[in-house]
Amino acid sequence: MNATAIDTFEFESPEQEKIFHGLTKELRCPKCQNQNISDSNAELAKDLRNKTYELVKEGKTHDQVIDYMVARFGNFVRYDPPITPATIFLWLGPLLFIVFGFLVLYRQAKHKSSKDDELDSDEEARLKDILKQEIK
Repeated sequence: MNATAIDTFEFESPEQEKIFHGLTKELRCPKCQNQNISDSNAELAKDLRNKTYELVKEGKTHDQVIDYMVARFGNFVRYDPPITPATIFLWLGPLLFIVFGFLVLYRQAKHKSSKDDELDSDEEARLKDILKQEIK
């Protein structure tokens, strides 16, 4: 059951309602971690919906409400956090990990293929014996 079906909010204008619904879809529930505050049934999400409603009713803009929530919960409260020096590794880390993995695999494959082309002295002697037997 969707939590917003239980909550009833009245707005002074359709614009306020639009801002509110947009914000509740954009803000992540810190407790649920993978739900926005609109879809979460957690008490914290309910509190955040109520606070969002209060701020919108006070005439705060979308960005002001986001700033308020980020100041209290950090960028984690946003589903799409901005790239900052603190989050750059989180954004680029998976890509760097994949590139590093491919480089390791490439080096191992290259090293193995060069080893496969070379025969050690025992293998070379055995090959010469086999070739001599074939010629006879």
